[in-house]
Amino acid sequence: MTRIASFMILAAAFASGAQAASPTEQAPAASGKAVYEHWCAPCHAPGPGHPGTQSLQLKYGGKLPAVLLERTDLSPQAVAVFVRQGVLLMAPFRKTEITDTELAALTAYVAGNFKNP
Repeated sequence: MTRIASFMILAAAFASGAQAASPTEQAPAASGKAVYEHWCAPCHAPGPGHPGTQSLQLKYGGKLPAVLLERTDLSPQAVAVFVRQGVLLMAPFRKTEITDTELAALTAYVAGNFKNP
């Protein structure tokens, strides 16, 4: 096989791998969950060892759920503000980390239980 043919095969393989589906290109219901699992769950999942959940347990003292996915008071707009601006010790996430499309999927997923009073 010539060098040019080998290069063409490698280039084609690389190009097809580079086009793999990102979390937001998956089914819409799964994309918000995928973004949450990657960026949010390490701090906000239930159980010990999750600093975001532990911080909210202390803050709310049981008056509100500390686990984000159990909350009914978080609107999509509030989630978006917290993600982009950060809050207390939570750092903000840039658009290079969570794109606007991913943020929309994430806010829909996290605020899925939101009940507008």
